Amino acid sequence: MPANLTPEYKAAEAAFRQAREPKERLACLKEMLRTIPKHKGTDHLQADLKTRIKLLSDELAGPKKGGARGGPATVIHLEGAAQIALIGPPNSGKSTLHDQLTGSHAQTGPYPFTTQHPQPGMLPYEDIHFQLIDLPPLSGEHPIPWIGNALQPADACLLVLDLGDPNCVEQATEIHALLKEKRVTLSAHWDEPETQPERDAGVPDPFALRLPALMLANKADQIPDLDGELQVFQELTDFHYPVFSVSATTGAGLGKIAPWLFNKLGIVRVYTKAPGRPPDKHRPFTVRRGQTVYDVAMLVHRDIARSLKYARVWGTGHFTGQQVGRDHSVSDGDVLELHA
Repeated sequence: MPANLTPEYKAAEAAFRQAREPKERLACLKEMLRTIPKHKGTDHLQADLKTRIKLLSDELAGPKKGGARGGPATVIHLEGAAQIALIGPPNSGKSTLHDQLTGSHAQTGPYPFTTQHPQPGMLPYEDIHFQLIDLPPLSGEHPIPWIGNALQPADACLLVLDLGDPNCVEQATEIHALLKEKRVTLSAHWDEPETQPERDAGVPDPFALRLPALMLANKADQIPDLDGELQVFQELTDFHYPVFSVSATTGAGLGKIAPWLFNKLGIVRVYTKAPGRPPDKHRPFTVRRGQTVYDVAMLVHRDIARSLKYARVWGTGHFTGQQVGRDHSVSDGDVLELHA
C-alpha cells in the first residue's frame, strides 16, 4: 500500500532530523505520529514512533519518585561543536584513547568490557570543543540493546581498531553487522549528503542513521609493518575509511584528529557583538558551512531569530559592518551584530 505521506508529516520528520535537544526531538516525534497516515503500510513505523516517544519521555522524566534510581544515561546530549562517537571492539585501546584526547580519566584496564556506559569528554581545538563519547565495546558476546539510540545525536564516529590483533578483521566485520541490525551505517564519505533508506511500503526510515567514520589504527607503535597490515585489512574487509595511525600510549598522531574533524565537518565559528561594543572572541557560536545569519540567531535566542531584521557583519570578504539579511551565509571567523 502506498504510504502517501502528508506534507505535515514530511515537515515534522525533517524537523526531527535537525533537532538536537531532547525536548525538541520529542515534540517532533509526537507530531510525526499525529500526522502519519494510519494504514497497514505505516504500521511498523507507527509502532516505532510510539516506542521512541515512550523511551524519550521516560528519559526526560527521570527516575520516578520513591522508585529505584535509574542507571547512567545511555543518550548523551550534545555539547560543543559536534558529537563524535568512539566505536571499537574489546581491548582496542578505545578508552585509553578517549582519556588521552579529553582528559576524562575514564576507567581503563587490560581486560575487555571495562566501559559499561557512554562516557562523555571534550576534545579542545583552538577556541571550540568536540564532544567525544566513549561507548562500550561492540561485540556479539555482549550485545548493547541501546546502541542505536545512543548514536542518534552523533555527527560522526571514530572507529578504533588494533590492526595487530589477529582477530581485527572478524571484529570489524562483527561491528558493522551489529550496527546494521540497529539501522546504523558507517560511511567512508564525509562530503556526501545523507540519504534515507526506505522501509515497509516505500516509507523513508527516519531512524536510519549514516555516520561518516574516521578509522584510527591504534597501538601503531606496537606494529612493525602497519602499512602492510592496513593493506591486508582493507583487502579482506573492503572497508576503505580515511585512516590515521595513532598510539594512545605515546600520543603519536593524536594531534591530527581535531583539525581534521574541524575541516571535514565544515565547522564555522561565528562571534557576536552588541552595538558599540567589542565582539566576544572567547565563546563562538558554531554552525556548519553553508548555514546562515538566521541559524546563528537561533543559537543566540529564538525570540531574536523570529524578530531578526538584519545583521551587520565583519569578516573576510565583507565591508566593515556590512548590512546583510537573515539568509546571508556566514564564514569562519565572522563577527555578527544582530538587529531584531
